[in-house]
Amino acid sequence: MTGATTDGDGWELEPGDEEGAAVMGLIGRQLRSWREASGLKASELGVAMGYGEGIVYKVESGARIPRPEFLDKADEVLNAGGRLSEMKEDAAKLRYPKKVRDLAEIEAKAVELTAYWTHKLPGLLQTPEYAQALFSMRRPALSSEQIERALAARSARKSIFERDPTPDLSFIQEEASLRRPIGGKMVLRRQLEHLLELAQLATVDIQVMPTGREDHAGMDGDMQVLKFRDGTAIGRCDGLYAGRPVSDPKQLRIIELRCGIIRTQALPPGESLAFIEQVLGEL
Repeated sequence: MTGATTDGDGWELEPGDEEGAAVMGLIGRQLRSWREASGLKASELGVAMGYGEGIVYKVESGARIPRPEFLDKADEVLNAGGRLSEMKEDAAKLRYPKKVRDLAEIEAKAVELTAYWTHKLPGLLQTPEYAQALFSMRRPALSSEQIERALAARSARKSIFERDPTPDLSFIQEEASLRRPIGGKMVLRRQLEHLLELAQLATVDIQVMPTGREDHAGMDGDMQVLKFRDGTAIGRCDGLYAGRPVSDPKQLRIIELRCGIIRTQALPPGESLAFIEQVLGEL
């Protein structure tokens, strides 16, 4: 996941992001409208803002995602009364890949989430240090700005813990994911402490699948089910349906069955927390 690319003055959308292109088109039209109403040429606006003429044209044409400070400065120079500045949040979201934006939107609507993960902890449970270590080991390597954007996107998803009411969240983790020292032992220590903190929330259950378990319904890999208030749901499993999200009731039933079996095969929440404390004590 890389999302938009940047050259220092802003970002370009990832190919195929039609939703992002529509938002950028709106921002560009607004900027051009305010500039023309002020009687300024693109070059004159660029000089007044401290930017080149080229970046002004690119933003107006929807070819460049402006940085927040660009829209603030444009708002100030054009006396837009906050109309340009108020689009900063929409523009900032476009820095992240569409699949990340879609995932955050889905999670924001969910009333119940069940997730089984194998090799690493899910993004919702990761500390910033753990997440940074994961992104830093990507190959081919990500740039520092790509990592920064990925961390920001992951952090934004964690607002799910602050919703009122908070959805019911159940996580089943392979023992190996709790022992692998991603980022080093100190990063892992803080990560395990964070898991114990989250597990104190009334709506969060964390279970551990021991490596020694002989019967295991999750051998096809990571899986996840999100349920919504209207009774619909979305599920995904690495080894089913090409790993794509599905909502068909028959397909969902299979993923839900596997998640249910995995929850019974894993250690109960209380024993799982004792297990995590034991692993923490061994570091």
